[in-house]
Amino acid sequence: MGFPLHRMRRLRQHASLRRMVREAKLTTDDLIYPLFVTFGNNKQEPIPSMPGQYRWSVDRLVPEMENVCALGIPAVILFGIPEQKDEKGTSALEKDGVVQLAVRAIKAKFPDLIVITDVCIDEYTSHGHCGIVRDGQILNDETLDCLQAMALSHAEAGVDMVAPSDMMDGRVKALRGALDKEGYSEMPIMAYSAKYASALYAPFRDAAFSSPSFGDRRSYQMDAANAREALREVELDLEEGADIVMVKPALFYLDILRRVREMANVPLAAYQVSGEYSMIKAAAQHNWIDESSVMMESLLSIKRAGADLILTYFAKEAAQLLTQHDL
Repeated sequence: MGFPLHRMRRLRQHASLRRMVREAKLTTDDLIYPLFVTFGNNKQEPIPSMPGQYRWSVDRLVPEMENVCALGIPAVILFGIPEQKDEKGTSALEKDGVVQLAVRAIKAKFPDLIVITDVCIDEYTSHGHCGIVRDGQILNDETLDCLQAMALSHAEAGVDMVAPSDMMDGRVKALRGALDKEGYSEMPIMAYSAKYASALYAPFRDAAFSSPSFGDRRSYQMDAANAREALREVELDLEEGADIVMVKPALFYLDILRRVREMANVPLAAYQVSGEYSMIKAAAQHNWIDESSVMMESLLSIKRAGADLILTYFAKEAAQLLTQHDL
């Protein structure tokens, strides 16, 4: 039985009806806004490779949270850009580090805004790698001690959630153990579980001055060709105590999102990374695409693939459009 009995266009005739039967629904509650915070005063430094994004000093970042809250965005994730870098990323662990200061300032004024912190030392190391380096090798177990100290310093500052992105083996277990031991058993962990070695991170590394000074990150981030390995990574992180798992990047890895969604009965996050954002921005600047339409279509594709939460630099623009009905 087919046409003319079945007419698929019947449910597409009116905007209200399209909304009623829509399968994937994107809301502001799905959005997490990534932000770069740096030392200094009165800083809102444009990031050339990420139009519309900035490096914020804490005194400018806090007022920006008023805009975030007014748009209904429930959460932000902070990435720090320190004054000093060294081989061990020690500034990542300091009580008065840039992220720790930002967490205290934001939570003091916006207690209901969920503040998440990235737990990784790459932005703080002189070599730009996500782990301790010795003789050109990234040391897994030695790095875990740094990550534990970093997460605890964020917890003490009042963060709501920590998000390890380093891809060291065992880091979720290490963080869970350290947090529980120090009285932070209620602190959620959002693990970057399937984080791929992607060329799409280039604008982020430009923003955070975190490109590796030698080699690359393929010895710890995942090979883009692998899918089954991602499921194993997710499985291990869940065994170690992750509360939310993440796939990164998002758009080039929608198949991974779908497969993780089918196997994991926990909240699933996806990171629409800097390169994905910048490609849309660049094409729009050349008038090759309609930015708003492509932005929303890209976010809906991530939602449709199975993500519950989306980390996106488009969070503010998307939240503004979500006040409209027929997207």
